[in-house]
This record gives sequence, structure tokens and C-alpha cells, in this order.
Amino acid sequence: DASPDMRSKLLTEGKLVSYGIYFDVNKDVVKSESYGTIKEIATVLNENPNVKIKIVGHTDSDGDDKSNLDLSKRRAASVKNVLVKEFGIDAARIETDGKGEGEPVAKNDSGVNKALNRRVEFLKL
Repeated sequence: DASPDMRSKLLTEGKLVSYGIYFDVNKDVVKSESYGTIKEIATVLNENPNVKIKIVGHTDSDGDDKSNLDLSKRRAASVKNVLVKEFGIDAARIETDGKGEGEPVAKNDSGVNKALNRRVEFLKL
């Protein structure tokens, strides 16, 4: 089951920010330790078949803007692929986007803050 908090954030607030989805540096392959978080998202989607979402990837400021924008888009697409291929979610229910380093939630001045900026957001459409 998806946690009540995750379900509430996605369905009621319309936005879920996840720090539980991991990638290697400069890579877009979802790491296996991310599957628990993605499974929870899939559970919410399976329980609410009319809900559509947008997955938005974000990076920290390491590297150049253009590369980070491309990387964030590829990462969002990778999360979508896991939801579709591993958890059977209809691809038509999921849009993807990437913002690169353009929408930080913290200053990129420390390892902790950079980790906050490396995130995946799920937006209810």
C-alpha cells in the first residue's frame, strides 16, 4: 500500500516531491533502490485510474545548464518507463518534463542543499 502521506500529497495537494528516486551521477537509469518509492506511486495510480500525472526531473547545479536540462528530462522519462514497464501503468496517463537546475529549492552551496535540488516531482494533472 502507498503511505497515506504520499497518497494525500499526490491526490489532495496535487504535488508530491520525491527524494527516494536515485540515479548515478550524470546517468538516467533508475537505481534499484528507487523501486519502493516508484511502487508506492504506482499503487496510488492503480487505485485512482482517472488520475493523470506529470513527472518532472530536477538536478543540482553541477555541470552546465544545457546538459542538466537534458539529463532531467531523460530521468523523468526513465521513471515513466519504470511505471509503465514494471508496474503496468498506462503510458497515456503520464507526461514527463525536466527543469534541469532551473527551479532549485535550496542554494547549490553544499552537498546537503544539492541533494535537495536533485529530486523528482509528481504533479497531478
